Amino acid sequence: MPKLKTRKSAAKRFKRTGTGKYVRNRAGKRHILTKKTRKRKNRLGRSAVTSSADIKRIVRSCPYGLK
Repeated sequence: MPKLKTRKSAAKRFKRTGTGKYVRNRAGKRHILTKKTRKRKNRLGRSAVTSSADIKRIVRSCPYGLK
């Protein structure tokens, strides 16, 4: 059976934690920052745990695991 290809876009966007959860960056901190509060911008800068509904797609996109 041939090797499976890793989707590089997914490999760059997600990381796996030591406990096996998947971490992602939040969207919305690139532009139009003047109307967003400082508290909101600080929260957007932090990473978030990926929803359990999306984990199946991430695992399928990266068949050999993530760093």
